[in-house]
Amino acid sequence: MELGGKLLVAMPGMADPRFDRSVILVCAYSGDGAMGLIVNKPNRDLSFSSLLDQLDIPRVPQGRDIRVHFGGPVERARGFVLHSGDYPLGPASMTVPGGYHMTATLDILEALAKGEGPDAALLALGYSGWGPGQLEAEIAHNDWLIADAPPDLVFAADDGSKWMGALKSLGVDALTLSPTAGHA
Repeated sequence: MELGGKLLVAMPGMADPRFDRSVILVCAYSGDGAMGLIVNKPNRDLSFSSLLDQLDIPRVPQGRDIRVHFGGPVERARGFVLHSGDYPLGPASMTVPGGYHMTATLDILEALAKGEGPDAALLALGYSGWGPGQLEAEIAHNDWLIADAPPDLVFAADDGSKWMGALKSLGVDALTLSPTAGHA
């Protein structure tokens, strides 16, 4: 099973409330575990402009204003910019399957503050991580559905519609999902 570049869509009844109705883009996946970013939970306590102020990054009037998200419970003070592949990769960047890139340096924030940078971007504070075999066990336990990750869903302006949109892409109606799973 290759999960890099796929979406994990939380099933109803997810035991961990931090992941309730979450949509996670899996950025890295190997035998060592997995790392992903929640792409549908905005950080209501922090705006991009206030983050730039905290980091002393000046913003010009035509500067971009991207959304800040809760990326997951691991290293919540660390920021990751998930973006389209049209921005050059630096030493602290990685390619994410599906045409995405992820950058964790201030230069991309500075570029966005100047109105430059990638065409599509979102900032995630923290990330979601799994040890070896942990994610596979959660999938087997029916905690997650796996979906493709089209950019129009990942970068959609309406974070509240991403969970339903991911389910719809699988042909699943949320009203028909049960919070309990069975195994045949």
